[in-house]
Amino acid sequence: MFKNISRVSVLASLLLFVMTGCSYKKISSNTAVSDEVVKEYSKVQTAKQHLEVAQDMQNNVTTQKSLEATIASLSTQIMQNRKLDTNKPVLITSFVRLDKLKETSEFGRVIGESMINELSNRGFNVIEYRGQMAVSINEQGEYFISRKPHELKGSVPSTYVVVGTYSRQAGRVILNARVIDNITGKIISSARSTYKHGLANDCIMFGDCAPARTIKIVKER
Repeated sequence: MFKNISRVSVLASLLLFVMTGCSYKKISSNTAVSDEVVKEYSKVQTAKQHLEVAQDMQNNVTTQKSLEATIASLSTQIMQNRKLDTNKPVLITSFVRLDKLKETSEFGRVIGESMINELSNRGFNVIEYRGQMAVSINEQGEYFISRKPHELKGSVPSTYVVVGTYSRQAGRVILNARVIDNITGKIISSARSTYKHGLANDCIMFGDCAPARTIKIVKER
């Protein structure tokens, strides 16, 4: 009986401490609340609040069900998280596979191209570094953008570079993006998002579906 009353007194003391901000070391000779207990209780409450914020972030910002929303989420996070407000030029690259940093896909190129649009419209000084030295023309059309190094300028000014990776998992793709100072390597801003497409097989999205099975027809002997 006495033990139960003592426990209730301790909990009441902790609650009073949180509500008033007062430091209670001892309520009575039977119900002592140490500084260590109060400190640990405060740490637990702070951790709970951080976890609630993280859950809200996951539900409303970093998890999306459409590719358009995923791109918007990455751009918004980069805009909000950036540490330097600058007009320094920004280059945007194709997103690459997390396990193969020199390999991309149409998916990665689409993300990169879309980030150009999003960040440019949000005030970043985005520059197009794939422009040729001149406009080229053939029977099919006129061209200025190229991926052939010998057709491009040899260098670009000191810039920030947007890089990104993607990782395919069951029913979703996890994307991470960073804005990096190309001189110091410092990360200026970062963002992450999960695209939950819910597909059992995302090979169509990434263009790597296995070829259809074929059956060889032979003459019966």
